[in-house]
Amino acid sequence: MSQPSLILAFDTSGAYCAAALLRDGQILAARHEDMAKGQAERLMNLLNEIMTEAGFDWSDLTALGVGVGPGNFTGIRISVAAARGLALSLGIPAVGVSMLEAQSEGTEGPVLALVDARRDNVYAQIIGQDPEPELLAICTINQKYAQFDGTVRGHKAAEVAEALGARSGGDALSPAPAIARIAAKRAGPTTPRPAPLYVRAPDAAPSKERGPVMLRDEAPK
Repeated sequence: MSQPSLILAFDTSGAYCAAALLRDGQILAARHEDMAKGQAERLMNLLNEIMTEAGFDWSDLTALGVGVGPGNFTGIRISVAAARGLALSLGIPAVGVSMLEAQSEGTEGPVLALVDARRDNVYAQIIGQDPEPELLAICTINQKYAQFDGTVRGHKAAEVAEALGARSGGDALSPAPAIARIAAKRAGPTTPRPAPLYVRAPDAAPSKERGPVMLRDEAPK
């Protein structure tokens, strides 16, 4: 008899810390805490609370699911690093799931998934059609997806769906339960390690200005 599936999923790619525990297709516990910073300090305590609340030990887990972005660069690195470390120590696979996939989970037919990229931009992807997400200004979506016939889900879904004459599947939800369900389908012995999904360059970049000229010390005459 096969071991029951127990998946712990988490994500810190946005201004939040989210986690969910899935057992054989049923969500046993889930948390979503909004926070602009502090995810690194909060994540492991949150995961411990989820496991304790559901009455399981870490050794009971069969796989992990983790949000890999796109989103906040620091937040993505926090959760991906945690997933890799836990997977290695527990000897279980960790499955990386994009936020756009998570937004589309459970919706039939073509899905245009949107994730807030701030500054009036979104990460957009038609799941199953576009090979990767794209960073777009919100004002260009109508032109880019003028022929789209399906369901819009995620950031400003109702507004975009109305403009496109498409169906709205609702605004962005906490991603952890969806990540867990997707991870349950993909987890296996050959699952690749999760890796950050970056669509644009980090906001913090090295300065293009030349640094001060360093003068060579000269011995006193």
